[in-house]
Amino acid sequence: MTRELGVIMALQNKYAIVGVGQSAIGEVPGSSALGLLTVAMKNAIEDAGLRKDEVDGLISRGPDDVYCHHQRMGEALGLDVRFSTSLDSGGASQCLAVIMAMQAIDAGLCHTVVTGYGRNSWSRTRESAASRKGADVVPLVPEAQMGTEFRNEFGLFGAVSIHGFGARRHMHLYGTTREQLGHVAVTFRRHALRNPHAQMKRPLTMEEYLSARLIVDPFGLYDCSLNSDGAGAVVVTAAERARSLKRRPIYIMGYGTANNLKGWFADDNMVVTAAKRSGEAAYRIAGITHKDVDTAQLYDCFTYMVLAELEEYGFCAKGEGGPFVASGALDMDGVIPTNTSGGQLSEGHVEGMLQILEGVRQLRGELPPERQVKNAEIALISGHGGNAACHSTLILRR
Repeated sequence: MTRELGVIMALQNKYAIVGVGQSAIGEVPGSSALGLLTVAMKNAIEDAGLRKDEVDGLISRGPDDVYCHHQRMGEALGLDVRFSTSLDSGGASQCLAVIMAMQAIDAGLCHTVVTGYGRNSWSRTRESAASRKGADVVPLVPEAQMGTEFRNEFGLFGAVSIHGFGARRHMHLYGTTREQLGHVAVTFRRHALRNPHAQMKRPLTMEEYLSARLIVDPFGLYDCSLNSDGAGAVVVTAAERARSLKRRPIYIMGYGTANNLKGWFADDNMVVTAAKRSGEAAYRIAGITHKDVDTAQLYDCFTYMVLAELEEYGFCAKGEGGPFVASGALDMDGVIPTNTSGGQLSEGHVEGMLQILEGVRQLRGELPPERQVKNAEIALISGHGGNAACHSTLILRR
């Protein structure tokens, strides 16, 4: 073992998630991202059985144009903590925030951290142009994140077109089909129908999936994650303290991050994503392999990313993601029950935060029988974002 790995592994099982909370999810008219996250963080602190003055760390991910978002959250919650910061790695931020919470506690900067993310995309896109102009909101694609050439007029708009290139590349290399992508969407919708808090309430058939309007080739409507209002939050503290609190502690067994900073279109990054190195690091720290994982909660911004991540995390070989998902492997009784609350495709898009909550709830064993993965002991959670370049991984255990 290298000295570097030994230092990193010193945090294995030393910290735990002791509280989870969320706001209403889906269509919450008139909501704000700040208000939704305030509710979720308050609920997470209460779920842990803590008073707010017992929390002395705060990490948040906010809208891209809000300066020092963690300060806004501290004001809203009435928290004057010893350590706080904001993150900006897109969908990779939420797992990364849990990792940073452990590091901050280990460094003696604080002892208990609340972290989370909120968005009001559904409400924001329904405001009038005048309301949006006068409000503190974020454009769907901030100007600073747009390229200077080959932009919207050429069809390159937002994450859907970027990931569409990846899906087409995978299809070209491995023969992946739209029907195989459809199995991801249909399976996650089936999971969402068992979740009373999910945004989507009606079944999705393969016929409906295939006949849906095209968004960006090869993605149709149901390949794309939802436009949602919602927020989620968790509380992290040391294992010793966790054992005396209200809820069953869920221990952070392994974790990893990786960044393909040359970009999505460089090398073979569209097919071999940063999830590969992120997952390898997490498995190494946890001392396990994919065979030990009982449930996966993956970042499903688009159906294609689920295939790519399943391959990167070792649940199937590279190029075999399509047949793997078509086999029923992601079902509740499948090889690796995945996104068991419906994921961002059907539960609600809260930038990966709800996947962490679902992993914790599965390991607590507190869900009704139709939603509970039998004998779930270990969960893998992923985060993907930062212009499709960044990735983060958590491995949790009961």
